[in-house]
Amino acid sequence: MFPPIKFIFLVTVYTLLFPSIAFESESTDPIPEPWPHQFHAITIMNYTQGLRKVDLWYDWPNKRYMHINQYQLGKTLYGVEWQNGTSFYFTLDSTQECTVRHFPVGILRPNWLEGSNYVGQKYKDGFLCNVWDKVGFLRYYEDAVTKIPVYWHFYDGLVEHIMAFEVEKVLEDSKWQAPAYCFKEVEKESISLLENLATSHFRDVVNGEVAEN
Repeated sequence: MFPPIKFIFLVTVYTLLFPSIAFESESTDPIPEPWPHQFHAITIMNYTQGLRKVDLWYDWPNKRYMHINQYQLGKTLYGVEWQNGTSFYFTLDSTQECTVRHFPVGILRPNWLEGSNYVGQKYKDGFLCNVWDKVGFLRYYEDAVTKIPVYWHFYDGLVEHIMAFEVEKVLEDSKWQAPAYCFKEVEKESISLLENLATSHFRDVVNGEVAEN
């Protein structure tokens, strides 16, 4: 029985004396690139009710996030989300539709992918990607060379192909303002816009992080 005890003792001493070396090989898995603090992305979203083109504007310094949803042969819906939990979902056409919601959480942090599980490499849309699971929410594909996101697969079946990704691209301030009719009293049953948006999936990610903490 002495050899095993001696071995354990030597490993313990080695770990205490050379901690950086001892744990260097603990994990060599890549980690997802944090989101740039400001970017513009164009995506094609495929979900059970059809297709839509989405313009995403992420602006962490100003704590705001916008998605402009152009439905295939349909209307354009705007979503503006703020760090204080307030979100506006509206049209800019003659229908003057608007839904205002208040969430207990703000927008995604740039490092929201921390803690995701690495599942390996896979080709997606012709790109070799590193792939992570954000458990309960989505599978995230990132180009293995450029570190740019390529594809998002949400667990409810919705998928999103990233067509363009422009770092440090900023939308002018005037475009973030919700129209005046969003600030009028809205009847309680007027919630169709949020349903049409198929909910804000990234809001679900933030809600999940808060619940875990």
